[in-house]
Amino acid sequence: MVSGNNGKQFMSEINVTPFVDVMLVLLIIFMVTAPMMMQGVDVNLPQTTAKNIKTKEDPLILSVNSKREIFLENRKVSLNDLEKKVKSIFKYRREKEVLLKADKDVPYGFVIKVMASVKNAGIEKLGMITEPEE
Repeated sequence: MVSGNNGKQFMSEINVTPFVDVMLVLLIIFMVTAPMMMQGVDVNLPQTTAKNIKTKEDPLILSVNSKREIFLENRKVSLNDLEKKVKSIFKYRREKEVLLKADKDVPYGFVIKVMASVKNAGIEKLGMITEPEE
């Protein structure tokens, strides 16, 4: 029995080539723009050989720059207000975790004062961010 289209059958496969082309272009765009989206406070970190910290939730990033300015993520806070702000941020969070980025030129005593304020706010885990040694 011959069909009405002279024995030709319809192709039932999907042509994925255009889809793959679009996905590769999007991948390249994201790879190029991702480094530009990095935010934060510019800090000259000390270099060490330490293992990475495993985190379950997104930890709060606390930065101290060389001018002894303290930043919670990107917002500047004073040392006197730090404990109160950290308490309010972690009021309803289960995992209380802070990562500290301190410039290597900041005096040790000032970093300890910042760490003490964070600990007084009830933070259970306080990690330090460093640069890997070359």
